[in-house]
Amino acid sequence: MSTIKLTIEYDGTAYAGWQRQPNHPTIQAVLEEALFKITQQRITTVASGRTDSGVHAFGQVVSFQSDKSLEDSQWRPALHRYLPRDITVISSEQAPDDFHARFSAKGKIYEYRVSNQPSRPALNRYRVWHLPHPLDNEAMQQAIPDLCGTHDFTSFRGQRSQTRNPVCTISHLSFRSEIPSLTFRIEGDRFLKHMVRNIVGTLIEVGQHKRHPNSLQGVLLAKDRQAAGRTAPPHGLYLTQVLF
Repeated sequence: MSTIKLTIEYDGTAYAGWQRQPNHPTIQAVLEEALFKITQQRITTVASGRTDSGVHAFGQVVSFQSDKSLEDSQWRPALHRYLPRDITVISSEQAPDDFHARFSAKGKIYEYRVSNQPSRPALNRYRVWHLPHPLDNEAMQQAIPDLCGTHDFTSFRGQRSQTRNPVCTISHLSFRSEIPSLTFRIEGDRFLKHMVRNIVGTLIEVGQHKRHPNSLQGVLLAKDRQAAGRTAPPHGLYLTQVLF
């Protein structure tokens, strides 16, 4: 029995997230169906983390076990015979027997993309958050340092999150402005449900002068979701890399 590691890219527009759900198309369900067509076995895949409905990925990592006699590099072309064009296998390789895409991960890097221009995007309407009015980039930059480091991120956790430990370490948080595009980049050891989207939504409110740049330390200390800003929509979020 071999352990296979896949790195996959997907456009999450047509899917109800990663995790298999009854009566809804998901990335996991489509991938496992493709594996069944190759192996004639019902294989359960494990991802580095669940992505929500509409969220995209450049570097999602998936692991599974199989006794199918395929070379490591053959999994990618074999899967491409059955996967739709909005899911791509970037690489396939054999991993150590104890490799687990979720539990072996040491951290993740996400990007969040914003279109900051008066006209709404057409081609990228499902890939960016459109904000038509100018943002104060200097204010957002001033707010960022308070979110870096190790903190209790309860205030930025989704309301139905079942994670017991709310403490996470953000090792990098920045944004790049190339008018009219704005791209946030965040790296951390772990993330709570909706945490990245809630952080981005709160920083955007700073950029809109709806909250003060120095207010985020108080938001963290409140440990209350109502203290933070809105949840940014899912379609601007990308899982770019999983760190092992």
